[in-house]
Amino acid sequence: MIRINLLGSPKPKGKSNAGSAVGMPSFEMGNLGGPVMQVAAVLLIAGAVNAGYWYKLDREKTTIEAQSRLAEQKNRELADIKVKYMERQRQADAYKRRVDVIDQLRNGQSGPVNLLSMIGDTVNGTEAVWLNSMQDLGANVAIDGTALSSDAVANLISNLQKTGFFKNIEIKESYQDDAIKDMQAFQFTLTCEKAKS
Repeated sequence: MIRINLLGSPKPKGKSNAGSAVGMPSFEMGNLGGPVMQVAAVLLIAGAVNAGYWYKLDREKTTIEAQSRLAEQKNRELADIKVKYMERQRQADAYKRRVDVIDQLRNGQSGPVNLLSMIGDTVNGTEAVWLNSMQDLGANVAIDGTALSSDAVANLISNLQKTGFFKNIEIKESYQDDAIKDMQAFQFTLTCEKAKS
């Protein structure tokens, strides 16, 4: 039991007040219940700290579980969006391949027309030259024709080079045709290598 004396020490009876000193209040702690009570107090404090820490960890666990559920839901949503995106990407790739094939076919379809048109315009723009035949050999074009002079053949070669459609033009053969008696005529054969387009 704890006793606290706040009045100070009791005044002795019958003695004079002059000689006595004023006593200070005293505080007695007494025995705190012994070692069992002290161990119980320490265990109680440790249990309270442990319970508080457990409560904090439990709240963190609940928060993490809620965040995990939200993340899993978001992941499922994003997985659905990714599947849709991949499907659309496959469709776009298939569409692009089809468009490329169609463009390639169009270019292949108009290639001979463009070649004939370009050679026809070039021959028409060159004086004293006529074509007898033309063969598209893939990477090369063979041209047979007639000209009134060797200068006309040289002008045709120069005009074909100016088109930019050919990168190399060679004359394979050129000779004066003796079968035509009224005028001078030259038969020629050209090999034209196509430029990469």
